Amino acid sequence: MKRTTKGEALTSLVLETFRLNGTFLAAGNLLAEPFGLTSARWQVMGPIFEFNEPMTVAQIARRMGLARQGVQRIVNDLKKLEMINFLSNPDHKSAPLITISEAGRKTIIELNKAQAAWVNSLSEGLSENQIKQALKLMETVRKQLE
Repeated sequence: MKRTTKGEALTSLVLETFRLNGTFLAAGNLLAEPFGLTSARWQVMGPIFEFNEPMTVAQIARRMGLARQGVQRIVNDLKKLEMINFLSNPDHKSAPLITISEAGRKTIIELNKAQAAWVNSLSEGLSENQIKQALKLMETVRKQLE
């Protein structure tokens, strides 16, 4: 079967999204490195910090669209770095709840400040409407995939 013109356009969008993801991860690594983190570690710490509630590895993975096994490996690394804490989970003994440690909280706050300066600079030359339209399209495509 041959792609339609919309199928070709969406294929181009998918490929550009892959390239953009790689570029974002590299930029995130540069931002996070001075704080002893990587993009992956930052991505795992993010929802725990933002939602300010203990989460299991599976919950983090679902919220971020990541593989549970990958999140588990990163959580183990973050624990060694003392960026997170484990709490017992009354609902599931083998799935501890994860919280941000005080050191992790301070790190994320400082990293978020650096990210704000970076993203504000990156958004120069783009309109808020352009950004919102792109976001809406990406959300629509993701929901169709789900």
